[in-house]
Amino acid sequence: MTPFILNTLSDLRNLGVDTIIDVRAPAEFAEDHLPGAVNMPVLTDEQRAEVGTIYTQVSPFKARKIGGALVAQNTARHLQGPLADKEGGWQPLVYCWRGGQRSGAFATILDQVGWRVQLLKGGYKSYRSQVVAALYDTHLPHRLMLVDGGTGTAKTALLHELAAQGAQILDLEGLAAHRGSLFGRTAEAQPAQKMFESRLAVQLGTLDPHKITFVEAESSKIGERMIPAALWARMADAPRMMISAPIGARSSFLCDAYADLTQDKIEFSALVDRLRPYHSAARITEWQTEVEHGNWQKLAADLITHHYDPRYAKSVARREDAVHHVTLPDLEVGTLARAAKALVSRFS
Repeated sequence: MTPFILNTLSDLRNLGVDTIIDVRAPAEFAEDHLPGAVNMPVLTDEQRAEVGTIYTQVSPFKARKIGGALVAQNTARHLQGPLADKEGGWQPLVYCWRGGQRSGAFATILDQVGWRVQLLKGGYKSYRSQVVAALYDTHLPHRLMLVDGGTGTAKTALLHELAAQGAQILDLEGLAAHRGSLFGRTAEAQPAQKMFESRLAVQLGTLDPHKITFVEAESSKIGERMIPAALWARMADAPRMMISAPIGARSSFLCDAYADLTQDKIEFSALVDRLRPYHSAARITEWQTEVEHGNWQKLAADLITHHYDPRYAKSVARREDAVHHVTLPDLEVGTLARAAKALVSRFS
């Protein structure tokens, strides 16, 4: 059994192991884990809580004895299940919360079987400290270009077209599983803040800091997830391009982009109801009528005109002038592809 010391996040790209195994409880794993790790818990959530209670309220010795029996039982299940077909040359990296008893016990058994096991020194905490350092304690060297524009100007779609043209992008909404507005939730639940930060740190590590990285202009919060301080500071200083398109094109784009939400009129009505603090009762009633009748195109145009654009105009007034204005006649795929090609040529 060999200790593995994680000095930087880039070390994860050259591990030389076949499988990364997280032996923490499922709830711990769900909150965050090393990229690509699989969960083989040696204690379930309930067992971990039970052992912890015994440790504090009865005695550490009894807790360790009961915990040891549970770890042995669960490890046996993993050996008979997902590990049953692993050949002798298979090499895993094992970790728990801090590289202590849980991962130590599991790794010892795997080592005794005959596999070449690496044990992450410091466990998940050592990895998390690297993520925090990258996103909060250091100055990011990346050259960012913000892709800005009002709601419905297809900024995310343009971002993906830029990537297709070979540009570097950072898709914050994709990493946060949110589309960045009141109606922005996706079918996928948002990751925990720690998981969002892990995804972000890993993605940043793959980008060449000497090349421009296009990133959608966001507020400091995407849904319920906060953009970490180092990245937010870099975004605040970054130049921006401003995307504009006709309201008709924008409303059509929104109807397509949010088609999943329009399938549930009750839920959509509840979302519109959340706008009451900002608009008159008459306007909310009008919008609720559009929802009831399924007039999505008109509703989208009204929301752009009366809700989103006025608020966007106020935020634009507080910013520096954009370095580049992109005026699009429509938001069709071909138009976005041509715009992306021109932008890559201009900023490469």
